[in-house]
Order: sequence, then structure tokens, then C-alpha cells
Amino acid sequence: MKNIVLTTLLSLGCLAAQAQSKAKTEDDYYRIITMPIPQNIQMEVGGLAVLPDGRLAASTRRGEVWMISNPYMKGDGQPTFHRFASGLHEPLGLFYRGKDILLSQRGEVTRLVDTDNDGVADVYDSFARWPLSGNYHQYSYGPIPMPNGEMLVTLNLDWIGRGASQSKWRGWMLKLGQDGSLTPYATGLRSPAGFGSYKGDIFYTENQGDWVGSGRMTHLEKGDFAGNVAGLRWSSEPGSPVKLKPEDIPDTGEPLYDAAKRVPGIKPPAVWFPHTLMGISTSDFKEDTTGGAFGPFAGQVFVGDQGHSKVMRVDMEKVNGVYQGACFPFREGFESGIIRMVWGLDGSMFVGQTSRGWSATGKADFGIQRLVWTGQTPFEMKNIRSMPDGFEVTFTSPVDKATASKSESYKLSSFTYKYHHIYGSPIINTNELAIKGIAVSEDGLRARIVLDPAALRKGYIHELKAEGVQSTDGLSLLHNIGYYTLNEIAGGAALTSSQYTASSKPTMSHDMGAMTASDSKGTETNSAKRVTEMPASWTNGPDQVINIGTVPGLKFDISEIQVKAGSKIRLNLNNNDDMLHNLVVVKPGTANTVGELGLNLGLKGTEMNYVPKTNDVLFHTNIVEPEKTESIYFVAPKQIGVYQYLCTFPGHYMLMQGKLKVVK
Repeated sequence: MKNIVLTTLLSLGCLAAQAQSKAKTEDDYYRIITMPIPQNIQMEVGGLAVLPDGRLAASTRRGEVWMISNPYMKGDGQPTFHRFASGLHEPLGLFYRGKDILLSQRGEVTRLVDTDNDGVADVYDSFARWPLSGNYHQYSYGPIPMPNGEMLVTLNLDWIGRGASQSKWRGWMLKLGQDGSLTPYATGLRSPAGFGSYKGDIFYTENQGDWVGSGRMTHLEKGDFAGNVAGLRWSSEPGSPVKLKPEDIPDTGEPLYDAAKRVPGIKPPAVWFPHTLMGISTSDFKEDTTGGAFGPFAGQVFVGDQGHSKVMRVDMEKVNGVYQGACFPFREGFESGIIRMVWGLDGSMFVGQTSRGWSATGKADFGIQRLVWTGQTPFEMKNIRSMPDGFEVTFTSPVDKATASKSESYKLSSFTYKYHHIYGSPIINTNELAIKGIAVSEDGLRARIVLDPAALRKGYIHELKAEGVQSTDGLSLLHNIGYYTLNEIAGGAALTSSQYTASSKPTMSHDMGAMTASDSKGTETNSAKRVTEMPASWTNGPDQVINIGTVPGLKFDISEIQVKAGSKIRLNLNNNDDMLHNLVVVKPGTANTVGELGLNLGLKGTEMNYVPKTNDVLFHTNIVEPEKTESIYFVAPKQIGVYQYLCTFPGHYMLMQGKLKVVK
């Protein structure tokens, strides 16, 4: 009997070891190669362009343009850097046209020309101009060429505690003519760093802010309004194709899709990037036009995220003439915040990065890296398609039908965000969807997930997890999650019960409610750490009252607080900002760890007020809405030391930290 048990244990151990040896990482499929940059160059990339001779041109936020030879570092060679232009005002774009370079400074598109062929620009022409207010947030992007020969520029909103358009056409996309003329095209933009072409149509990416619940990618047609009200200030100007006025826009907190149904002209996004679940600061995007040189995702879109230092993947389809689709994780681990991406001549991707003033998970101040496909195909969900009774997933390689046909291998939820003037939004209206059954295709490349059609909600993000699916060679999915934005439901025939493997689970969907920042109560585990009424035993009141506020730019207005060990404390968090914030007191040296745990709470984050279950958390407020206050009571730790406090709302913890000094 002992021998049988021993043999069984050894067999299980071997199987576990084999499974472990098969575990793959992103680096097995896509390698990040770092370009060495001379110490005297501040390569804070704002624009990138690949030249026909193989050189890489890079504009920087420091106002320079560099020509980089041998950027592929072929053989043992190193890249060399030659400064082409300088003295520019934070250019955040670059377009090489052969005989000249066009780039956007704060207040104009500038044309750079090297007339004497000495490798240095000697002509700086003002190609197109727009007015400036002097606000620090007036970034300008582009120009971006379109397949039809047209060019586009976008103008960032001012920031005055909210998005504002203090000079003409801020918050707009403009068409740039070959003669330097500017024609307004669409508005409702907030921080439109990424824009360009997908299948010949115009798209732009946006990151969370006022009127923007989460990052998103929107198909823009002439006259569209993408959601942020500030740019409508100029909708009555001659030449404006947008007819909406600021007073036409509802500020009700309803989902954007619902507002768009009532107000013609509002354009919902094609794809949402759920905040923190995918990224926090959407930047550039590039359609894969490499013809397979970059791997199995030709024709899809790769989207950068500045705050999370990662690249995401997007696949879209048109249903009833409307763009929609899914986003997936793709590659993380870049050294700084991603702002620009461009295809190399060999089908690799150059990634330009910067983080000064814009916090990022990559800790370097700047960098250029190259993302290279290794030739191996990752086991991934290649795309998700809308079906009349659910969704169909296509995989990059055949699935093991035993695991892929089980409903238990999948999990589906849907949710959305508020559309309102407040910065960002909690996740709202979350619903867990019951799966009726699964139909796997004969070739094992597709799995159709069958739902009750009534459970599908237009305008909602549908989170699909496929944790239990394996490939025929025993691999788990490299990334087992995708987020599909369902604007329209595909037509066609629903599957009959004889066409799919029925689920053994109950078929009732579960409404998790419309949790908001103001009505969430936190978890039972954390309730003892959030005392909002003064304890009855404090007959003489608190020993110390601390008033701490928030200010724009992701900051507390007090960076250091001192309290006596064991003293009774009342802490008032006054949220003077227009974003959602909380305050969490943690053990010494654990702020970043707790912040990361808050980031990883997923759809449970809102109901938990983004306060993770960990012993490192000592005391906390709930999420506090703008212009609101919450008070908590606690006894200061008896152990002296430097404790920390932070905001754990997604994307905030890297900047919003302070010290709580406990003294004798």
C-alpha cells in the first residue's frame, strides 16, 4: 500500500513539474530590447518616425529632434545619436515626409528642413498655428498622416481643476491641409494623445478624466462629439461641423451609451479599456500592418498605456455598421511610460517612453525600447465576436475540447461607468452572467459561449475570463481575460440546445447592483479599520484632530503628519479635488504593496472601496466623492515609527502618499 501511495505521489509530482515546465511568459513570445541612450541626452520621447534608410527620428519633450542610426543594433553595433533640431516647445508628434519633418509644438505645426544636407535643420517654418492660453496642460499632438493623404492634429484641453478650452479649438481634432490650413473635424476630446487610422477610418484613444469614466477608443466621423463638454465652447464658430451646445449634454451619471441614445451626436466608444483592469492612461495606438512579421495578430491594433508601462491588444468588428470589439492584455514590463509606438522596417515595434510629471509603473524617466516577436505563437484568445445569443471566441491554436467545452472554464460579467462631469467613475451596474452552454468547433479553434439573449446589455463592457481552457498540448492561456464592448448585438440564428454542451450550473444571471462611491460600505473585514463615529469611551474627545485635503495633480495637501503613540485621533479627509479619493493608513514601508493590491481587486474594487484585505492596512476611509468629507477615528499605533498613508483609488497610489510619524 505504501508503494502505491508513493508511486502515486511521485506521478503527481512529475505531472506538476511537467505543467510547471510548460508555463510560458510574455517574454517567450515578445522580447523587449532596450536601446542604450547616452547619459547627456534626455530622451523623453514625444514623437517617433522610421526613415526609409532605417534611421529612427525621435522628438523629445525637451524640445529636440534626434536622428538615431542603427536603432536595430545589428551585429555588435550600437546606435548613434545626432541632434537634428532644438529649441522647440515640447513637441508631441513627428511626421517624416521625405524632404521635411512636420511636428506639433504647443502652439503650431512646425516644418523642419535641412537645406544644405549637413544633418541639421536650418529652416524652422511655421506651417500651421493656433492660439495658446499659457496653461501647462495645453499639449498638442501630431500631425498623423491618413491613408488618403490627409493629416490630423489634436489639441489637449487646459486643466484648471477641470478640463477647459481656454483658447480656440482646444479639445478638438483638426484636419491639416497640405497648405497648412486647419479644418475642425470633431470635438469632445480631453487628452487625445493617440489617434490615427484603422482600416482607413479615424480613431482616437482617451484616458480617464472628467466626463470620461475610463480609458477608451472611439471611431470619429466628421461632426462627432466624443463626450467631454469643454470643447463645445467653439461649436458655434464658423466651420464647426458639431452642432451640439454645452447645455445639450446631460450630467446625470447615466451610462454614456444611454445618454447617446437620447442625444444624437454623442459618440460612444468602440472599445473601453477598464480602468486599472487594463490600464490607467491610454496613449498611442498602431494597427498591425506588418503582414505577420509581428506575430499572429495581423490587422489588429496595439495600444500603449503610459501609466501602466504596457501595450494592450485590440480586435474590432463592425456589427450593424457600428465598430465594437475587445481588448486584451499583451505585453507589460516597459521601462517607462509609453507615449509613442512605430513599426520598424523589420516588423518590430519601437516604443518611445517618458514619465516626467506623468507617473508610470516603469521607473525610468524615459527610454526607447523595441518589441520583437520571437517566432513562437502564444496560446491566446485571438478575438471575441458578438453572437445573437452570446459570444464566440477564436483561439490562436486548437483547444483541448474537454476543458474548452465546460461552462465552468469560463466566467462572464458585464458592467459600465457613469457619464458625468466628475473625474473618472466607479464601476457600476455589475452583473454576473449565467452560461447556458458551450459549443466548440470541430477544428478546436473556436468556442461559442451561449447565454440567455436577455442577459446581453448594449453599451456595456462584458468581461470574459477563460481560466479553465487549455490547448491540446496542455498550455493555459497566456492571458485568460478579455473585455468586449457590446454596442450592437449580431444577428443570425441562436444555437439550439442540441448544438452545445449544456452547463451544469444554474442559468440565472446575478445582478451585483449599481454600487457607487457614496453608498459602498466596505468589506466586513475592513469595517473595524473604518470607525466613522467617535467611540463612546472617548469622553474627553480626541487627543488630536487632523484635517487633510486633496489638491489637483494627485496630491494630499499635507505630506507629513505627526502624532503621539497611542493617542486618540480624528482624521477628516476633505476631498477638494474633482476626482474620487480615499485615505488608507498602512504599516511602514508597505504603501506601494498596498497600492498594487488595490489595483488588482478587479471588479470587486468598487464595493471594497479599493481597500485590499491585508494586515498592512491599519485604518482607512471609504472612497470620498468630490467636495465631500469623511471622518474616521482611530488610536495611533503604540510602536513609534514612520507609517504611511496613501490613496488606493486605481492609478493614484504612486503619487498620493504621505508620512504618518508616530512619536513618543
